[in-house]
Amino acid sequence: MTSPDDFSVDTLIIGAGQAGLAAAYYLQRRGAPFVILDERAAVGEVWASRFEALRLFSPAWASGLPGLEWPGGKLRYPTKDEAAAYLNTYAGHFHFPIHLYQRVARVSSTPNGYAVNTTTGQQYQARRVVVCTGSYNAPRRPEFAPQLPPTVVQLHSRDYQQPQQVAGTGPVAVVGSGNSALQIAADLAATSRPVYVAYDERTPAMPNNMLMWAMLTTTRLLRASRHSVVGGHMMRQPEPVVSGDLAKLRTYSNVQFIGRALGAEPGGILRGRHASTPPLEAVVWSTGYGPDFSWIEIPVFDAAGYPAHYRGLTAAPGLAFLGLPWLNSRGSALMGGVGPDARYVVDQLLEAPPQYTASG
Repeated sequence: MTSPDDFSVDTLIIGAGQAGLAAAYYLQRRGAPFVILDERAAVGEVWASRFEALRLFSPAWASGLPGLEWPGGKLRYPTKDEAAAYLNTYAGHFHFPIHLYQRVARVSSTPNGYAVNTTTGQQYQARRVVVCTGSYNAPRRPEFAPQLPPTVVQLHSRDYQQPQQVAGTGPVAVVGSGNSALQIAADLAATSRPVYVAYDERTPAMPNNMLMWAMLTTTRLLRASRHSVVGGHMMRQPEPVVSGDLAKLRTYSNVQFIGRALGAEPGGILRGRHASTPPLEAVVWSTGYGPDFSWIEIPVFDAAGYPAHYRGLTAAPGLAFLGLPWLNSRGSALMGGVGPDARYVVDQLLEAPPQYTASG
């Protein structure tokens, strides 16, 4: 992991998370030269920076990247620090060339490929670029969030770390219907303060146990392509939560489910589909992320800012994406599911040499 000078490279991977490392694995197997850029100080640091109670919702045996199993017990649900250590070990095990502290500020086309500029002033010339910067990076909050008074502390799940971060002992609300929302709500509920969970009760819920993961693996449902009949049907359904925290939360006497959050009322009250909160001291918004690829100056995005692609490959020669939700399957954004996508993208990029136009 070295500090780079300006230079040219065949394939540039942006992001040293699970998707970027999986792409690196298959490029290395093909003997194709590449470099990975990452803005952090260490591989896996994104995982290490997440909230303290975070665990993978998939067991270790179902969460491995290609070529290296998780160390230790395979039936456990790894912590976020174990996930960070695994990614760091993975990168070191294969001796990937990674340039750290390199936040990409601009990707633009050139007659021979792409110019990639970082905030440190470095410039890379690459024939191919694989963008692996995560599911999406712009935190989302409901439109009514600004209606809450300044007395209500507001945090997005990206910034939440631990219960002590949310001052006071009074009512707090957690808004969201995903796995992270339920984990954060359970984390706060363990402190005995009143917790109001704005969870959409219509969200499909699956039990998180080894039997379920064995079923998903055996039936290959997580790998069903969005372009297939089965995968297309799954994609059109609401995203299920896979969590043991939902059942746990229902056992707490200090927890109340209020249904999907519909709006804010005077006095710091959050209105849910089924009930409203009392005046709140804090809200944690676990309401997801939107796309922010404004630094990529290539016209491969739809009106909503999402990459237009087929299984990660865009219309721009040599430009691909990995690690996005439903890139090809429900498993595409999971640590244990990114491998097949990475293999496909790498094979396609290497077997179809980019054909650039005079303007790029």
